[in-house]
Amino acid sequence: MTQNIEIEFKNMLTKSEYENLLKVFKIEEHQIFKQVNHYFDTPDFALKNQESALRIRKKDGYYEMTLKQPAPIGLLETNQHISENEAQMAIEFGKLPPGIILNLIEESKIIYSTIEYFGSLTTKRVEFLYQNGLLVFDHSIYLNTEDYELEYEAQNYQDGEKVFLEILRQCNIPQRGTKNKILRFYNRKYEQTK
Repeated sequence: MTQNIEIEFKNMLTKSEYENLLKVFKIEEHQIFKQVNHYFDTPDFALKNQESALRIRKKDGYYEMTLKQPAPIGLLETNQHISENEAQMAIEFGKLPPGIILNLIEESKIIYSTIEYFGSLTTKRVEFLYQNGLLVFDHSIYLNTEDYELEYEAQNYQDGEKVFLEILRQCNIPQRGTKNKILRFYNRKYEQTK
């Protein structure tokens, strides 16, 4: 189990802005990799209502379950390694594994056994170190939707914001209010359940 505070700056992009960033930063096709996030919540969106989110992702040959919860700055991210079998049981049957994430969810007064699989979001991602942070370009596909996004992860809020805003300025990209992927996914799922 690991926990960390995630300080991340995000901006939605048009397809042409995304393609321009790939050119500006000289990104080649082989640098783009695919990752699939599997999302979970209760039928009444209890996690979303607490501004929290739960996902499972295959990462570097292993599976990781991640709970994101609000923090004073950024998000508190709790990661729990799980087996391939545990991941399959969660995705196929909605049976989530025990561990620290179960404890944290139940501490927030959500019944763990009511959480179910909502679906997946596939991202074609490029990420690389840039000025003491991690610069990320994403093309995401989920629930009959496609979108493009720029992310910058930093250790320090002020420094990260300065670098991020400079990238937007240099590339002529307007600053846009941007929800994280999980919230965009949940909002789209919620729209489809109406």
